[in-house]
Amino acid sequence: MHHSEFIVNIAPSLIFLFFSGVFRHIIWTMNDRIKLQSLTATTQHKILMGNSAIARGLIESGCEVMTAYPGTPSTEIFEEVVRYKKELGLNIYTEWSINEKIAFDIAYAAAIAGKRSAVSMKQVGLNVASDSLMSAVYTGTVGGFVVISCDDPGPHSSQTEQDTRLFSIFAKIPVLDPSTPQEALELTKYAYEISERYNIPVIVRPVTRLCHGSAPVSISELAITNREAKFKKDPARWAATPSFRLKLHKELEDKLIKIREEFNSNCNFNFIINENIKLPLGIICSGVAYATVSDILNEADTPLPILKIATVHPLPLKLVEDFTCKFSKVLVVEEPDRAIEIQIRDRRNVLGRETGHIPSAGELLPEVVYESLRRAAEETKCEKLLPQQQLPELSIDFVRPTLCPGCGHRASFFSIRKAKANGIFPSDIGCYTLGINMKSVDTVLDMGAGITIADGLAKAYAKDNSNIPPIIATIGDSTFFHAGIPGLLNAHVTGSAFVLVILDNSIVAMTGFQPTAESGRQADGREVPKVSIESVVRACGIEFVEEIDPYKINDFVELVKKAHNHVKLNSKIAVIVARRPCALLEPSTERLRVKVIGEKCNGCEYCLKYCECPALKFNSSGDKVFVEDSLCTECGVCIDCCPLEAIVEA
Repeated sequence: MHHSEFIVNIAPSLIFLFFSGVFRHIIWTMNDRIKLQSLTATTQHKILMGNSAIARGLIESGCEVMTAYPGTPSTEIFEEVVRYKKELGLNIYTEWSINEKIAFDIAYAAAIAGKRSAVSMKQVGLNVASDSLMSAVYTGTVGGFVVISCDDPGPHSSQTEQDTRLFSIFAKIPVLDPSTPQEALELTKYAYEISERYNIPVIVRPVTRLCHGSAPVSISELAITNREAKFKKDPARWAATPSFRLKLHKELEDKLIKIREEFNSNCNFNFIINENIKLPLGIICSGVAYATVSDILNEADTPLPILKIATVHPLPLKLVEDFTCKFSKVLVVEEPDRAIEIQIRDRRNVLGRETGHIPSAGELLPEVVYESLRRAAEETKCEKLLPQQQLPELSIDFVRPTLCPGCGHRASFFSIRKAKANGIFPSDIGCYTLGINMKSVDTVLDMGAGITIADGLAKAYAKDNSNIPPIIATIGDSTFFHAGIPGLLNAHVTGSAFVLVILDNSIVAMTGFQPTAESGRQADGREVPKVSIESVVRACGIEFVEEIDPYKINDFVELVKKAHNHVKLNSKIAVIVARRPCALLEPSTERLRVKVIGEKCNGCEYCLKYCECPALKFNSSGDKVFVEDSLCTECGVCIDCCPLEAIVEA
């Protein structure tokens, strides 16, 4: 059974919903097949976010080991498991790991020792864990092993619109695509069943709207398990050489055939609605796209036949192809890419991304789906079912994201640019990516690339024997531990030379204040050893390592110059650790009220462009800057940012 009332986070489309009449409310009720589970002595209803529902599915399944690396939109899954662990006194091992690959390996090790385990991450994190994943699918599992990879169509907070479902096809691993929080809970439990029935890891793939949407969810009693860890030695499997890997590959292909058969004939998460309605157009969809399509058709009172797929790989081909042959055209609605569409062998009557009926990029917002449905209906002579919508013109002022008031990163970026405005500034993934606004970030590729891009640029310029511009890379403390250390070690041993500034705010701030290796604690509050960034840097062989408080602007400027001179004179790397706790986590006790002397300010905008503190604003006439006291954290950094000395202590 599936639960229907999914309150979706669709803020970008609220005006459309209000005016169009296609959606008159955000709560929807799907067809009769998806009814609320009846209350029993062992079930109750709670309003849960999608991530919370997945976490509940894990603990109801008896998960004993849970690891993760934070990343939007996946973060709350692990945090909810930790919350349940504390509230219910559960014997679950939980760990924020240094990176996704390590998190994967630890959870997988528990699974091959017979325990039920899980690992969660966002879709780009799966790239980091991909080497382990590819092998784990071959070698298989003993206990159930669930990999939760959260996609971000849009993207709202990611480098790419990567589709984990396509990755699953490449990796040859089953993937389940939930459409509501209730189904997310149930598919998580089903993932364990599949994993243990076929001894294979299974991916559960929610998307941002599901992860952060909320709905009433039926929850059940917990399956408390305490399986004894028992690893049975089998080198031909667990340490397989290439010849044995070939055998494991053949076994994997046999598993996928059996899993496909189960998905075709014995999976309640795949079903058809409005099957007996005779129309030339049918719809195939999965995940949140199914919920959106259902709501549109319900609101328009248009009962088109729909095949809903939750098991995207291996795709239940018989079910899909039996459905497609009944219609002159079938529209495939899925996001963010073509995972179902490309698996359909005969696509002559299939509409989707390949035919341009579904946009090739971007999130499938309600208005986008409506237009795709309308166009398909028009081409199949069903246009009366979905009339064209006239949407109002929207005028929305764009406000770009910026670093928080009092953020130490702002001071660091200002100092770096003031010291070497002609420099090249490679950076990395984190809050500090917003240094691009201050013209202090030139490249952002992936986690760890702040260092490796700096390394490559330094070598490219050195090869030409040209005047090497100052290269000043920035990376956050958590990102340094995650992916920066190998790059720094490589740069040192290969003779590269640049300045690296490690922006240490004592926490993983971007995803909700998770601990770092330097924090001395884990997610559940237990104390763990602290790791010093400076010690790690010196262990990589770096000789120039200095720490500074980024609020000390003038000292920081001089230190950047000193570090650059070290690089020029010695052709070696220099590292600065800019240490100031996140202003949201640990507000500074040093208070310095500031004001703007009106007669000195000429409205040059220097402070707005290169300091970019939200508390600094233009007045109503747009010719002078003033301090918005309600936003000011009284850090005093802006005093050193004004070239006219118009900002002073109040």
